[in-house]
Formats: sequence, C-alpha cells, structure tokens
Amino acid sequence: MRTAVVTGASRGIGSEFVVRLLEDGWRVYAGYRSNKHRLELIDNENLVCHSLDVTDNESIKKFCESISSNVDLLINNAGVPDGRWRNIREIDDSWVLEVLDINSVGPVRMVKELYDKMMHNSHTIVVMISSLMGSIDDCHSGRSYAYRASKAALNMFSVAMKNEAYDDNISFLILHPGWVKTRMGGEGAPVELTESVDGMLKLINNHRLEDSGRFVQYDGVDLPW
Repeated sequence: MRTAVVTGASRGIGSEFVVRLLEDGWRVYAGYRSNKHRLELIDNENLVCHSLDVTDNESIKKFCESISSNVDLLINNAGVPDGRWRNIREIDDSWVLEVLDINSVGPVRMVKELYDKMMHNSHTIVVMISSLMGSIDDCHSGRSYAYRASKAALNMFSVAMKNEAYDDNISFLILHPGWVKTRMGGEGAPVELTESVDGMLKLINNHRLEDSGRFVQYDGVDLPW
C-alpha cells in the first residue's frame, strides 16, 4: 500500500486531498494544527491523524516517528495568508518572519525529517502547495508582501532541493491550486475545491522524476518564476 503524508489536513485543500487519496487506496498520515475539523468525519482504517506544528521541530519529529513505512508522497499544504496589512507603511516585520517560518521553512523541515523514509527504490513525490503570488514575473499589483515573499522562498527552496534529491529518486512538484473557494480563499473565489484538487491529483499522478521542479497551476498551465 502506498503511503502519503498531508500537512494542514484538517480542512480545505488538505482535507480534500486526504479524502481523495483514501478513496484511491492510500494510507494517509494527516497532520492538523490544533483541531481535526473535517478529519473527525472520516471513518477509514487507513487514515492516521496526528497533531503537527510545522514551526516546531519536536512536533515534526513526533509526527514523523509515528509513520511506520516508507513515504511515497508528501503534500506540504500547511500555510497561512498574511492579511494583517495592506501597504508599505503597515508592514509588520515580526509577522513577516512568522509567515516565512510557516510557509517557507515549515515544508523544508518536513522534507528534512522525512527524507530517509522517502529515499527508497521507488519514485517519491514532494508536493509544495505554492501560489501564483510567489511569481516575481507575475507581481504586478504588489501588496501581500509576506505571503508573496514566503511562496517565492518556498519555490526557491524546492528548486534547490530538487537538485540534491534527484539522485535519491525524490522529485518536487510546485503547485498553484488556483484561487479556491475555501476558508482562506473566501466564498468569492472562482475555483471550486473539488476542481482544484482534481487537477492537482492528475498532475501528481502524471509527474515523473524528470519533471522535478516544475511550477504549475492546477489546470496544467506552467507558471513564470
């Protein structure tokens, strides 16, 4: 049985990934920050839920120690928006560092701790849930400074790690889920949750080691850096 790890799995995109992977016969280790939310409603013997704080190395270590098998898929979904200021004069440097810690460094911590479990004979995929807002080429409006910077940093971490991980049969897929109708995206978002996850799962299923480091939208459109 294939094993997947999903962070930020209690609701939204993370929980939809959990549901869909379970339906496809995966064993899923789901990390949640403080409340299980939708995970409470899932009755499946192949679902293992654990609390997980991606900013805390001890929390990550305990979570990863609970995984008793090799890992075939890691979906780094845990993240936060910025949303606390709108212009240059309102930038809160402590909040910038917190957003970077969660969105950029958190996924790196997960890769680091799980690396030995991902390094096996078959191909392992690390999915980074990024954003078009991390594209420097696409930054026409500005604003959302912390979030933009955190996703740009996540993209660079991913591309840098792919070069080292390639020989260990581990590849990286950097995904923009679209502006999705979730708690984070809001009710006005144009992309339905199921549409986004459908598209991303198709990209995951078709992803090859040779494609490592691709930055792509949920509908298959490659994105500018």
